[in-house]
Amino acid sequence: MINRRDFLKTTGMASAGVLSLSALALALGGQDESTSGPTSMPTATPLLKISLAQWSLHNALYGGELTNLDFPVVTKRDFGIDAVEYVNSFMREESRKDTYVQELKKVCREEGVQSVLIMCDGEGRLGDPDKVARSLAVTNHHRWIEIAKELGCHSIRVNAASEGDWDTQRDLAADGLSQLTEYGAKAKINVIVENHGGLSSNGAWLSEVMRKVHQPMCGTLPDFGNFFVGGDAGPKRDGWYDIYRGVKELMPFAKAVSAKSHNFDESGNETAKDYMRILRIVLDAGYRGRLGIEYEGGERPEPEGIQLTKALIERCITALTPEYT
Repeated sequence: MINRRDFLKTTGMASAGVLSLSALALALGGQDESTSGPTSMPTATPLLKISLAQWSLHNALYGGELTNLDFPVVTKRDFGIDAVEYVNSFMREESRKDTYVQELKKVCREEGVQSVLIMCDGEGRLGDPDKVARSLAVTNHHRWIEIAKELGCHSIRVNAASEGDWDTQRDLAADGLSQLTEYGAKAKINVIVENHGGLSSNGAWLSEVMRKVHQPMCGTLPDFGNFFVGGDAGPKRDGWYDIYRGVKELMPFAKAVSAKSHNFDESGNETAKDYMRILRIVLDAGYRGRLGIEYEGGERPEPEGIQLTKALIERCITALTPEYT
């Protein structure tokens, strides 16, 4: 099992043995382009809607089974999901072409797919101790704000990487985020931070950062799985910050939510996370936006993992609807 952050550090190639998306979709009861139409699935849930994070298909993308332009098509036709969350790594070079973003917009429009956000990696540390490097990181993110605006997204997702002690990292990250948020506000694009390694995976620390930035268009993207802070830290003192505590701390600032999943039992439940408990926390915070499926497991093929995550979310939301309506 490898997460997005570690994968981006180590490889630009897909794992061997990537299977055909269409074949796997058919095996799961879906349809491919040669059949009469898309899979019949609910278009929305009573309380929350679902989007698909592109990292869920990173093996297929790195392996050449899928391109960024294919992503909205597969999302709608194979999984019955009408909203997408991009990862900048899969369109970094292509996006520099004048016509590329317009082509992607056209694909989404024809498929009836909404672009929700762009996850931005590899553009420098917004909390870099070096002022020049921090300023460059802010500038590097500007074009993703412009692309997000053109695609109709509401946010870009960034990282709050830094170094130093607790207070130093908080202040440096808040400085970089404040600068970037000011730029994003002009385009009406939110700048949101995911718990994504280091101190950013500590819910208390990231909450402090949000309070220090204190700008309405800067928020969080709570991820159900990225709470490894490393070392002997966190409430359990084993390197992992408590998932439920972390989600609860980050939800007051949330403008998007990442429904991370890894492995499933025979009943279709996530083996390491109580989804019903987590979604109660999400709903109790008053959040009614999208849940972005981000399957990162290694035991199931990517399409199957996506379908299992979607089914789990829909099952939980159906059960919770009477309590919140």
